[in-house]
Amino acid sequence: MNPKLNKQAAGERPWYTHRWPWLLMLGPALVLVAGGYTGYLAVTREDAVVVDDYYKKGKAINQDLRRDKVASSMQLAFSARHDPSAGTLAGTLAGRGQPLTAPFRIRLAHSTQPHKDMVLDAVPGPDGRFSVPLPLLEQARWRVVVEGLDNDWRLAGTWQWPQQRALALRADPEAVQ
Repeated sequence: MNPKLNKQAAGERPWYTHRWPWLLMLGPALVLVAGGYTGYLAVTREDAVVVDDYYKKGKAINQDLRRDKVASSMQLAFSARHDPSAGTLAGTLAGRGQPLTAPFRIRLAHSTQPHKDMVLDAVPGPDGRFSVPLPLLEQARWRVVVEGLDNDWRLAGTWQWPQQRALALRADPEAVQ
């Protein structure tokens, strides 16, 4: 007598007709699919947060610290507000409580996508007020650097747009020491 016929006659089914083996194989199958997709993302996407030349960046950090000390000695304060409907960033730059009228640069760096970084050149009026065109910003944590055109001073900070409508940067008075 055929053993297969005996098992089927006794009510036993082949393994692939049961749901439990398939359920147990589902976990490893999902891991393989997720691993393949993660590998695809790793190969096709640019890693924008990795710096190529660490030594030059380290030297630049030291230079930035000197620029921070100059900003502190000048007691610089920057305040601005973005008006998305008008497409402008307007505000003031003051030193020792007096408006500064010298042109300066505002750098907005996106937290993860460097192609969205912006550089704005501001020319304040006699009262220290400036207004520069700024397109609608996407919701992000922006790194903001306000600096002199000669790179002699700088103010730096972060801006969480649109949660923070206004932006205020002050030089650290303790950096002068």
